[in-house]
Amino acid sequence: MQFRSLKVHDAYAYTPRAFPDERGLFVAPLQEEAVLNTAGHPMRVAQTNHSVSKRGTIRGVHFADTPPGQAKYIYCPAGSLLDVVVDLRTGSPTYGQWDSVVLDAVDFRAMYVAEGLGHAFMALEDNTAMAYLCSEPYNPSGEHGISPLDPALGLPWPADITPIVSEKDRNAPTLAEAEAQGVLPSYEDCTAYYEKLRSAHR
Repeated sequence: MQFRSLKVHDAYAYTPRAFPDERGLFVAPLQEEAVLNTAGHPMRVAQTNHSVSKRGTIRGVHFADTPPGQAKYIYCPAGSLLDVVVDLRTGSPTYGQWDSVVLDAVDFRAMYVAEGLGHAFMALEDNTAMAYLCSEPYNPSGEHGISPLDPALGLPWPADITPIVSEKDRNAPTLAEAEAQGVLPSYEDCTAYYEKLRSAHR
């Protein structure tokens, strides 16, 4: 499996090898060794999520209180999507920056998003499926969002696709508003938590 660091610290993209034949195709989108080589610790899987979206659907930008937060490992088993990670950790050297990767059912690229980072995606075609593995179960009281349409963030949604956004996500605060409200994770708390996970693995 090939992997690379993204512009946002503690986020990575992976490209597994696919094995097509006359029967169809086999691929392993998640491989523990690749996560160990990037994050420095195994990824605990407490919950798996699966969504199916119409073309133009945007979900996110979502994040969780850290610690423990919620790391995510994301891939696309059907269709295609633009996956976006945003650094929401106050004090981070890449705070407010984002990076994006196209995930699809051709190359089966995947993305790892560490605890404290924001995650969003747009479906690029109808019936796009997203599968993501989460390090912690869903915790409604600890879940938050940033508006995916925040003009100051300038996320790279394709201009030729009309966005479909839930009322909750549309009404979420901007990054500046969330920072003023004090709901964003701190880089110091997040990095201390990452080190705790790495130490437990050593």
